[in-house]
Amino acid sequence: MNLLTIKTSSLGDVIHMLPAVTDAAKALPDLHIDWLVEEPFAAIPAWHPAVAQVIPVAMRRWKKKWTACRTWQEIGAVRNTLRRRHYDLVIDSQGLVKSALWTPWASGTSAGYDRASAREPLASLFYDRTLTVPRQQHAIDRNRQLMAQSLGYTLDSPAPDYGLRGLAARLPRVDIRLPARSVMGLHGTSRADKLWPTNHWIALAQALAQDQRHLVLPWGSDEERLRAEDIARHASHVLVLPRLGLDALASLIDQAQAVVGVDTGLLHLAAALGKPGLALYTATPPALTGAVSDRHATLPLRNLSSPTDLLAPAVTTELLRTLHSIAP
Repeated sequence: MNLLTIKTSSLGDVIHMLPAVTDAAKALPDLHIDWLVEEPFAAIPAWHPAVAQVIPVAMRRWKKKWTACRTWQEIGAVRNTLRRRHYDLVIDSQGLVKSALWTPWASGTSAGYDRASAREPLASLFYDRTLTVPRQQHAIDRNRQLMAQSLGYTLDSPAPDYGLRGLAARLPRVDIRLPARSVMGLHGTSRADKLWPTNHWIALAQALAQDQRHLVLPWGSDEERLRAEDIARHASHVLVLPRLGLDALASLIDQAQAVVGVDTGLLHLAAALGKPGLALYTATPPALTGAVSDRHATLPLRNLSSPTDLLAPAVTTELLRTLHSIAP
């Protein structure tokens, strides 16, 4: 059976789709799975051993240059790729018009959320089959239920399996080795109201240094790099990484002993890799999109959202308690 799943963006949303792919591959061992995704996130579906082909699209880039000849050539190439294989089912789990637009171009019956379930109700008009999946539940659960209903199997476990066990061994070698007892600090996010104050990061870094632990800071923009360098100036044992791609970041997150971070896609990657630590939700409630650890995690990545829990002393205390419970 050939399946095309459409989950285009963003980083966290794409990661949230991985458990549904694991479920489907387990329920239907002969399933051939292709995945349509935005090009910046194309590495993620490729990590899952059940995904046969990743089909990248560049809607964000095309939108900026929609009159360019190259844009329409690339769109035509994607359409040809979708037409070359007959799919028994095409599932759009994004539930947006921009993702639903791809379903008529694929050769096969399409399925997706019904009008009441989709994030954008108009998206449901593009599907041959529509399914009801209540919206007031975690995104991972919605993806898993949509996939199960579409393919006709029953979910056998409430805990997600992202399919990433042993990922580091399958990735290209990274010429960076983190110091022992390192904590990955995921300080960057796309929304200012989701940030944790820089002075809190500095206080946390200083406390970790006193405990002979390193805080490792990745970054993806100049603003994030400047913040990381500011934290490093005010505390010892802080390692500011170079700018890295998703493969390298996944390898380094896997090396870290634990993770602390704000609401960002890399935080969900850490949860998918089974890393322990703390998720800091400063602006959004974690009930619908909070970090959910892989079912094989020894210790879960815990979500904190109340104002008192998000103060620097409280976060430091909880993180150190977690770290001290991990075998060195």
